[in-house]
Amino acid sequence: MGNRVSEVKRKTKETDISIRLDLDGTGKSSISTGIGFFDHMLEGFSKHGFFDLDCKVNGDLNVDGHHTVEDTGIVLGKAIAEAVGDKKGIRRYGYFILPMDDALILCAIDLCGRPYFNFECEFPTEKVGDLETELVREFFYAISYSASVNLHVKMLAGVNTHHIIEATFKAFGKALDVATSYDERVTDVLSTKGAL
Repeated sequence: MGNRVSEVKRKTKETDISIRLDLDGTGKSSISTGIGFFDHMLEGFSKHGFFDLDCKVNGDLNVDGHHTVEDTGIVLGKAIAEAVGDKKGIRRYGYFILPMDDALILCAIDLCGRPYFNFECEFPTEKVGDLETELVREFFYAISYSASVNLHVKMLAGVNTHHIIEATFKAFGKALDVATSYDERVTDVLSTKGAL
């Protein structure tokens, strides 16, 4: 049980991103991506997962939001992997079913070291605020591969796009909180292989 804090920076011609993540925080966040609704979603992830998250993004929003959202997912995924570390003593698996008004979202995660992604959500509108809704899938896909996790997100109900997306981010935070939490019965890593 070490200090589970990571700092990851990534700069390309399209984005300049800096993320600091504390898995054992209290849900404090400072988010600035240039996309207001995306900021709000990352704040929800932080608050409901009890992660402290500082996220600063400068992206080519003059083009569109794609690079900003996808690259943030890449950097956050790397930050998660780095903060989790050797995975000794953690539950490894986490899931949560989160209701938000009309929306009901299931999120399940396995910190197995093998990327896999399944996303079954439908968004009635193309945008919420300045966020293109198709980018939600790109964000979580980027996390699953850069963090090397098995991630399933499934919409069980929902008619309001804002509610569906917000429930997705919160459910992901709750599921990740469970997966990264310690279990005193797990003395090494939770795998018959002895490694993850």
